[in-house]
Amino acid sequence: MLNNELDAQRFRQALRCFATGVTIITTVTPEGEPIGLTANSFNSVSLTPPLVLWSLNKRSRNLPAFENAGHYAINILHADQMSLAGRFASPVENRFEGVDWYYGKNGMPLLAGSVAWFECASNMRHEGGDHLIFIGEVLDTGHSEGTPLLYASGNYSVPHSHPDLARA
Repeated sequence: MLNNELDAQRFRQALRCFATGVTIITTVTPEGEPIGLTANSFNSVSLTPPLVLWSLNKRSRNLPAFENAGHYAINILHADQMSLAGRFASPVENRFEGVDWYYGKNGMPLLAGSVAWFECASNMRHEGGDHLIFIGEVLDTGHSEGTPLLYASGNYSVPHSHPDLARA
């Protein structure tokens, strides 16, 4: 149990050792405006039915929009989309301005150039400490060739081929 500031800091430092993919989660407001944010808390849950999860800090200014959204999309970023990850992680007023995107089959904003995307129906939400965990049922998905962007040790990075892995 983390019961003091030192323990919380050690916990955070240990988590930084785990490399994750980088995603931008998108939805539309009731007025039809696209919104999105960078997240690295994405994971698969189930193949049958197809379920994925992600989480959002309860202090996020975007929390109400995602709590009220019936659908959202998860865009897995390509290695060359590092600036896009930074843009959607910053307090920019209109994050979509100048960004190449389109609406998917289910009306969710999809980012051009992503290595994969998932359009989801909001299925469940769970309290998770200072975050809210969103579980979505995948309605449509797609992917392309390319190298995904990673996040580890507080930095974005691109995976490199490892000689031992190439022989596997």
